[in-house]
Amino acid sequence: MRIITTAILACIATIATAQNPNPIRVNQVGYYPTAEKTATIEKDGYAKSYTIKDNATGKTVWKGKAVRTAVSPISGKERAIIDFSSITTPGEYTIKAGKTTQTIIIKEHALAELAKAGMKAFYLNRASEPILAEYAGEYARPAGHPDDHVLIHPSAATEKRPAGTVISSAGGWYDAGDYNKYVVNSAFSIGIMLRAYEMCPDYFNAMNLNIPESSNNIPDFLDEIMVNLKWMLTMQDPDDGGVYHKMTTPNFEGFVMPTDCHQQRYVVHKTTAAALDFAATMALASRIYQKYPEYKAWAEEALQKAEYAYEWAKHNPSIYYRQNEMNKNFKPAVNTGAYDDNNVEDEFRWAETEITVTKAVNSSEQPDLRDITPDWENTRLSLPSWGNVATLPAYGFVGYINQVGFLDKVRQYVGGQADSYLYDFLGRYLAEVPTSCYNAPYGNTPKDFQWGGNGELCCGRGIAMLYAYRITGNKKYLKGALQIADYLLGRNATGYCYVTGFGSFSPQHPHQRLSEADGITAPLPGFLVGGPNPGKQDAQFCKGYYSDYADECYADDMGSYASNEIAINWNASLVAFIAWLDAEMK
Repeated sequence: MRIITTAILACIATIATAQNPNPIRVNQVGYYPTAEKTATIEKDGYAKSYTIKDNATGKTVWKGKAVRTAVSPISGKERAIIDFSSITTPGEYTIKAGKTTQTIIIKEHALAELAKAGMKAFYLNRASEPILAEYAGEYARPAGHPDDHVLIHPSAATEKRPAGTVISSAGGWYDAGDYNKYVVNSAFSIGIMLRAYEMCPDYFNAMNLNIPESSNNIPDFLDEIMVNLKWMLTMQDPDDGGVYHKMTTPNFEGFVMPTDCHQQRYVVHKTTAAALDFAATMALASRIYQKYPEYKAWAEEALQKAEYAYEWAKHNPSIYYRQNEMNKNFKPAVNTGAYDDNNVEDEFRWAETEITVTKAVNSSEQPDLRDITPDWENTRLSLPSWGNVATLPAYGFVGYINQVGFLDKVRQYVGGQADSYLYDFLGRYLAEVPTSCYNAPYGNTPKDFQWGGNGELCCGRGIAMLYAYRITGNKKYLKGALQIADYLLGRNATGYCYVTGFGSFSPQHPHQRLSEADGITAPLPGFLVGGPNPGKQDAQFCKGYYSDYADECYADDMGSYASNEIAINWNASLVAFIAWLDAEMK
């Protein structure tokens, strides 16, 4: 959703490497001892047989041939797959294919550090406060964007808050490669992470992030999310309950540090989508945080404000964010991310579900399952995104029953209907694995690649697999989730581990102002980049795309906002997926 001007991209970074030159494609972060372990060999790395040595002893612990070859339906390229699942001893190993080698790691809790880094990235991305060396090391920076002198934009003006009224909208997280803050995307990001929290709270409660709040009695995971929840509360008009769509500058800033940004910031236009997403997120957060005495009062207020926003939305059911039309009527014109959504039926359902469940939890009464149970026959499940939250109520249903402890009862309630429906939803992806070049239920058709595909499609598909596993107990879904993680972390057509700071070959030039402007060679760690995108919406600025094939259409280039940007919703999907997966593997 980020649009860039020519002036901003006057100095496009030169890409360092378009594709991993190593033909051995593996999960570069780590395999679990008991999990399936495969590698894909590009054709220029073919050999009659392959060997794996234990780096500690120098001994060959595996030797074998490819179990199969596969031809990509996207590019027509042939690859070979080797399977070394028989190695179960934790350690560091080296695969040899001809003259080429690649390190692999097998260990317990293989993805735990990645999960923590993905969440710690939100701290590094905070607005309005200094990022301290004690917690951020070399990525420390002074505070920027105090956001204590934000103006009401004419599009958001009311009688009680006319245009130019000064409000404070401090805190929260920068949204993506830019420095603005958007309610719709913030709500989705928090929603998908708190959803995962409901499924494995003990895991998230034990996560030590080393952030300023680490010394308090609240889990670090919840502390970090609270930073953005508190900002979101500043986006509600206290006079009518409506919620501003975004807090933004009129135009994107250049690639400079926050302290060098000087444009006036505004809260812009109240919308139905923002109000409903706000309502859903606040209600969800209310029932999670109310368990902590320190947040009891806050949780009560959050639920009240959720209902206030929901009532506003019911009275204003079709106020959409249409930036071009807005700019014809109000000045200054705003040219930042739109996050526009002209269908809010799914947002209404999400808000209704969260408010209903939270009230039931607060009253210690179990709601009638029929009020919150997905209609497995008539509801079309889809992977959630900021613009399509239709499946989040279904996820909420599973999270609720997991929390109150009657999953077996619900399995009886939905019976085989849920299993058959979930398989219809996910089975077509699992069916691709036997012929997949990368042995994964992702990345096998051009439809898998679009703006931000690594986040809401790849990680999102992994999250869906974990929900299916939790509902049905069928390990085919857990195996599918592991295979998706392998794909994301290096066993893919470009050979990139798509998370900054992880693996042996990861993005060095993400489209992120903080990473580009801080003067540090390595980018901020723990950020998931959007990934291959044949749409190439940035083609006029970015000339570094390696290939036009959908699964290879990626550029590790600061100018590539269509394939190499970071965003909080993608990182939220990463955290929810990887942390939950690691929890299941324990």
